[in-house]
Amino acid sequence: MKLLILDRDGVINFDSDAYIKSVEEWIPLPGSIEAIAQLSKAGWTVAVATNQSGIARGYYDVATLEAMHERLRSLVAEQGGELGLVVYCPHGPDEGCACRKPKPGMLQTIAAHYGADLAGCWFVGDSLGDLQAAQAVDAQPVLVKTGKGLQTLAKELPVNTLIFDDLAAIAADLIHK
Repeated sequence: MKLLILDRDGVINFDSDAYIKSVEEWIPLPGSIEAIAQLSKAGWTVAVATNQSGIARGYYDVATLEAMHERLRSLVAEQGGELGLVVYCPHGPDEGCACRKPKPGMLQTIAAHYGADLAGCWFVGDSLGDLQAAQAVDAQPVLVKTGKGLQTLAKELPVNTLIFDDLAAIAADLIHK
């Protein structure tokens, strides 16, 4: 199985320090939907692992989050692709859960769902926490320069982190390997 795991905010859609609180605020980054569809059509299973502490903070509810993800699924389907499992951490940063990145719980959930090995699997994110979650399960950390990616680039990255301009560049690389 060719499995690719993506962070959501800043990788697939625009991010906001004020949180993405509604379907209307959930706006895809240019080329991201097409990239997911192209990967899907090329035989990749594309899953999503996203911290969503806005739920714990009371900014939006699970139904609203699921509506955002349904919008994502429908946009990918309109391009002829399919989005795989979407997992999210609804907890706040101080709750001590096992799922909130940089902990690898969501990545492990995705691997268990698909019966996949995370070693070498690409996990694409725009934050140091994303890269650290990948590193924790021997996955390949991949940084995009979208979202908070340029700020993250200035930090000390895990060894062997791959760097791409955006999700479209990753799709082009993986499809043409």
